[in-house]
Amino acid sequence: MADQEQKFEDKPLRYRGQIGDGASDHMEETSAEIAAPVRLDRGRVRNYDMAETTTGGRGIGFAALILSILSLFVAPILFGAAGIVLGFIARRRGAEGLGNWAIGLGAISIIVGIFIVPFFD
Repeated sequence: MADQEQKFEDKPLRYRGQIGDGASDHMEETSAEIAAPVRLDRGRVRNYDMAETTTGGRGIGFAALILSILSLFVAPILFGAAGIVLGFIARRRGAEGLGNWAIGLGAISIIVGIFIVPFFD
């Protein structure tokens, strides 16, 4: 019976459990995961990024607003749709006020062009 019982200390190192005090019959392997590095300032907005974004959106916002105003007088479907699309792009780039006005005027122009103008021609 003494031959059948093996003490924990008699087993080779690879069979000893590293955690706890029981013997393990299998080998376990752990590894570290490889992940992309985490930016520590991901929630912060830098001043030069914000200024660059607002400036880029402002030009597109004015173009969208001009197209939307032009759509009130000439080709409301074409210029109104272009003004709405550019208005959404301007809002995404930071010029929210100009983008909102362009979207609103373009939508009003399309609605007036489709539903009201045909009755007066």
